[in-house]
Amino acid sequence: MRGGRKGGRHAAGFSLLECLFSLLIFSVGILALVQLQARAMSQSREARYRVDASTLASQMLGEMWVSDRSASALNARFGSAASGSGYAAWLTSVSSTLPGVTSYPPTVTVASGGALAGSTVTIQIYWKAPTEKAAAAAHRYTVTTQII
Repeated sequence: MRGGRKGGRHAAGFSLLECLFSLLIFSVGILALVQLQARAMSQSREARYRVDASTLASQMLGEMWVSDRSASALNARFGSAASGSGYAAWLTSVSSTLPGVTSYPPTVTVASGGALAGSTVTIQIYWKAPTEKAAAAAHRYTVTTQII
């Protein structure tokens, strides 16, 4: 009879140990899911910034296509070096949409490709999320196109 009781106590302690280990494994799993959710939200935010940059670049290119398409006119109105009226209005839109643009302003360069080739336009948009470390490099979206 004593042997039975001793085995029962041992089994009861082992069950408690099993419960503690299963609780540990369950809590590690929950922590992993929380970390996965946080990473998914971060990736979603980064994707939104890339889409916004693409949309803003397309907006600028659309304005270029409906204006005077000579290289000198494009450079004077939209070039970042000339700070024309088209660039200034677009910069306001970029600054209100993407974070960190004041520290990393976008650039628009217009290069003449000759009379028949039109102009080569390169737009670079930079941003840096507020949650990123100060030492981290800014993100960049670049688009190059030919306007004839």
